[in-house]
Amino acid sequence: MKNRTMLSSPACDQAGQSSIEYLVVCSALALVLGVGMVDNQSVLWQLIDAFKTAYEKFSYAISYPT
Repeated sequence: MKNRTMLSSPACDQAGQSSIEYLVVCSALALVLGVGMVDNQSVLWQLIDAFKTAYEKFSYAISYPT
């Protein structure tokens, strides 16, 4: 008969579960967004352009002297 302390608890068994779930979800999202990257009108290119524009506006606003 095994000692109770040597058995793993259910919490220990699921310690890496969320990491795998995040990996699967992020991979699926990247695949869905990256599938249509053939032209400049794909969702991912629009998202990248939106981030570029937001950063340009932010850096322009922060460059003003106070």
